[in-house]
Amino acid sequence: MVQYLAMTKHVSKVLIGIVLILAVLIVAVLSPLFARPAVAEPERLKKVPADQRQIEMSYAPLVEQASPAVVNVYTKKVVRRGDIMRDIFGRRFTTGSGTEERVQNSLGSGVIVAPDGVIVTNHHVIDGADEFLVVLSDRREYAAELILADERTDLAVMRIDIGDESLPALAYADTRNVAVGDLVLAIGNPFGVGQTVTSGIISATARTDVGVSDYAFFLQTDAAVNPGNSGGALVNTRGELVGVNTAIFSRSGGSNGIGFAIPSEMVRRVVDAAVNEGRIVRPWLGLKGQAVTFDIARAQGLTRPVGVIVSEVYDNGPADRAGLRRGDLVIRIDGREVFDEKGLKFMAATRSVGEVAVLDVLRGGQDREVTVELDVPPGAKEAELVLLQGRHPFTGAEVAELSPRLAEELGRDPFESGVLVTRIMNRAFAWRFLRPGDIILSVDGQAIQSVQTLERTLDRGSGRWQIVIDRNGRRISGAITL
Repeated sequence: MVQYLAMTKHVSKVLIGIVLILAVLIVAVLSPLFARPAVAEPERLKKVPADQRQIEMSYAPLVEQASPAVVNVYTKKVVRRGDIMRDIFGRRFTTGSGTEERVQNSLGSGVIVAPDGVIVTNHHVIDGADEFLVVLSDRREYAAELILADERTDLAVMRIDIGDESLPALAYADTRNVAVGDLVLAIGNPFGVGQTVTSGIISATARTDVGVSDYAFFLQTDAAVNPGNSGGALVNTRGELVGVNTAIFSRSGGSNGIGFAIPSEMVRRVVDAAVNEGRIVRPWLGLKGQAVTFDIARAQGLTRPVGVIVSEVYDNGPADRAGLRRGDLVIRIDGREVFDEKGLKFMAATRSVGEVAVLDVLRGGQDREVTVELDVPPGAKEAELVLLQGRHPFTGAEVAELSPRLAEELGRDPFESGVLVTRIMNRAFAWRFLRPGDIILSVDGQAIQSVQTLERTLDRGSGRWQIVIDRNGRRISGAITL
């Protein structure tokens, strides 16, 4: 019995030794799998800068490259008004004996986009001004000529005469590749304090719910933008023009970190049109659409709301000729997703007439690719204005036949039809019933599609007319008796 216990103790010691040896071997084999790489630890450590440039890590070289292409734009407008007098009762009236002149000055920024002195700024910076003065970053001053002012995009193009000199200009960035989080600099002249640079990131892209222009498709940034920055440059880290700063969201008038810029693809389109044609001819798709809601997306078998549902197609327009139909879901144009009609309209407007746009369309649950050749809206370049005269209630109203092209130029729905009231003469009888911008839809039950039809119908009246007009989307009807 004693011998058995001794043997048991001996065997136990041997087994324990074997187990310990195996444990050491296992740890030696597996430890490299869990150990951190030898190079990882030094990478995590902060390093001492090797030279002065690494200490600075500054935007200074970028600013030095880009800022000479950003200018100050000063405008002057002479306002004339009659002498204001008051009678003994305190009532105000204007005399015809003389006029009072007052000069209004405003300040904004601009961007040199061509070495020969072509400058782009915002339309609201130069709107209504009589004189334009451009001050370069080196303080040289030049009188500027206005080439094109486009209120619908809120852009204006000017030129200064620099002789044979070549000015620093910013190249256009490809804003199709701009992403949220990209670093940007805003350069301009806020509050007239002088050229100022602020930094930030792209906070959002494709903002279409900002009611600043008809072609709303803005880049949003948190770089500080203030009054006076309008027309200034938003540049990326390569010194390229990402956009033209246009508006801010603010309750106080100062920067709250929400600024909006017109993408450079639209800026380039307007500048090219101004320099080459002297006017803008906007292409269109010839369709009307509505944004996709979550319920519509689910009904279409989509995992998320995306695209534009085609609600109307203009007869023999570009979309109609390409085979698009009502109910089609346009998901992408030229590979870029769209979420509302404004985005679709913007992307088409950045192209030229005759170019081709490729639309990815979902129809009946099947994907298809539709090629659309962009064209101008039908209608005359300039509306034929007619002053209505005669014994009827519209005497003194100036009207024009509403066409898709005229509607586009006026920022109205191209699918609207009828006769548009463009102006009403002073003290005209028509002021009692009409306002500029009204659309005359029908008279005495006769649909009005042309000025000739309107004149003929009014002349047939026997002293009483039943009219229907559209005023800001609201239909008004009633009877007028003379």
